[in-house]
Amino acid sequence: MIEDNKFISIENLSKTFHTNMGDVQAVSDVSFNLQKGSIVGLVGESGSGKTTLGRCILRLIEPSSGSVNLEGNNLLELSNKKLREIRKRMQIIFQDPFSSLNPRMRIKDIIAEGIKVHDKLSSENERFNRVAELMEEVGLQSDQMSRYPHEFSGGQRQRVGIARALAVNPEFIVADESVSALDVSVQAQILNLMLSLRDKHNLTILFIAHDLSVVEYLCDQVVVLYLGKVVESGNTIDVYSNPQHPYTRALMSAVPVPDPKANINREILKGDIPSALSPPSGCVFRTRCQYADISCAQTIPNTVNINKQHSAACLKLGELE
Repeated sequence: MIEDNKFISIENLSKTFHTNMGDVQAVSDVSFNLQKGSIVGLVGESGSGKTTLGRCILRLIEPSSGSVNLEGNNLLELSNKKLREIRKRMQIIFQDPFSSLNPRMRIKDIIAEGIKVHDKLSSENERFNRVAELMEEVGLQSDQMSRYPHEFSGGQRQRVGIARALAVNPEFIVADESVSALDVSVQAQILNLMLSLRDKHNLTILFIAHDLSVVEYLCDQVVVLYLGKVVESGNTIDVYSNPQHPYTRALMSAVPVPDPKANINREILKGDIPSALSPPSGCVFRTRCQYADISCAQTIPNTVNINKQHSAACLKLGELE
């Protein structure tokens, strides 16, 4: 995917886990860019490597190779001291609002923790005034800051997680399946809140999800990941209106349509995603692809630009109906 105004550039990022059963290639040679103020959706089935990739970008997991450039600074080459200085620019919102908050800490201490780490000169009163502002900003009542996490609903806890991420005024946030554990009505509230906060603070967000309808609503761009590899990426409008890779087409066709009379030609994926311990040769998607032939087992497909903002990696591009 070709982009201008790069804020974060991920280039050839890979992560291999060494286990007793063998090497697991969780992320393989991933490259894409994020523009300042954009929301980029990272989609794929469970086991595609989405969460691992998100954490590698933040160096919560150390990548095996590649680079993550934040305005020209390669995060993978920074010393621990330099990385600590830059961490306040990058935050994460975790998937599970129930397990990501310490049940023994009051909400005010959870939200203020990052401020205490990154702004050592702030007084306790200054920190809790900031907490009150953040709680109001994410739609919570500030007079509830002395409560514990178990006293809040799932949606409220996720708002606390968002407030915690915002506490140090970050520029980049990884939202890892941050609405998947919530009811649909609560999801909509959180998504609208994220859009509002993006516009207000000019945030850049990597939104990890498996719900493609949510990604279509929220994201400016989309990156499709399969078994650790990017198979398609581009502007959301382009990818959704004209999906090129068979995997993307199958994901799109699985999205529910509200009209029961609609004639949908669904492409059903066969089998499960293969193990990363022994990925297929050639194209990693070939074992589940209805269009695959012998060439797909022998050749790793290169990424081809469909247009300036849309690319895909498939040997059958242009041949699919």
